[in-house]
Amino acid sequence: MDRIVVADDHPLFRAALRSAVDKAAPGAEVVECSSLAEAKAAMVAGPVDLLLLDLKLSDSEGMAGLAAVRAEQPTVPVAVVSASEEAPVVRHALGLGAAGFIPKSSSLPQMVEAIAAILAGDSWAPDVPEVDDDDPAGRVASLTPSQLRILEGLKAGRLNKQIAFDLGVSEATIKAHLTSVFRKLGVHNRTQAVILAKSLDPS
Repeated sequence: MDRIVVADDHPLFRAALRSAVDKAAPGAEVVECSSLAEAKAAMVAGPVDLLLLDLKLSDSEGMAGLAAVRAEQPTVPVAVVSASEEAPVVRHALGLGAAGFIPKSSSLPQMVEAIAAILAGDSWAPDVPEVDDDDPAGRVASLTPSQLRILEGLKAGRLNKQIAFDLGVSEATIKAHLTSVFRKLGVHNRTQAVILAKSLDPS
């Protein structure tokens, strides 16, 4: 029997996702969560066949939650669910390893189709234009999970030593990572990196 975790802080939308899951995978066990912490706990509690993850939760916003889940549970397929369906956001999520991207504007049949496809081992996402070489989302998606967490720290205005404490590493390690982050993003300093990262945040 499939075990599916639905992480969304809006009860009505969780209910819509549960309805789609019931149709896509009849008999599946559905675990509803309203925060990233609850979703992580649910994934530790037992095998999970699919995580439906909202990008905006009370304890996580943007791609940080997706990156954290992918780092901690790399074998669990994750479908991002978002009110933002702009091409850069979709590409960014898929670039970070999401198995699918389900816009919140999707109809129930579309959600059912997406969930069924991902459970079958396929990917599912709305059609988006091809990425060009200068696409910022592509550059951010090239970051490793650790580098992405450092970038999230920069966005939050945290100092190197604070980010080092958050990640349990030395300040020297953060400085070394920042060099790689700036190079991958094509920027020269923290301010430029933050501006680029914030331009990709779901609205």
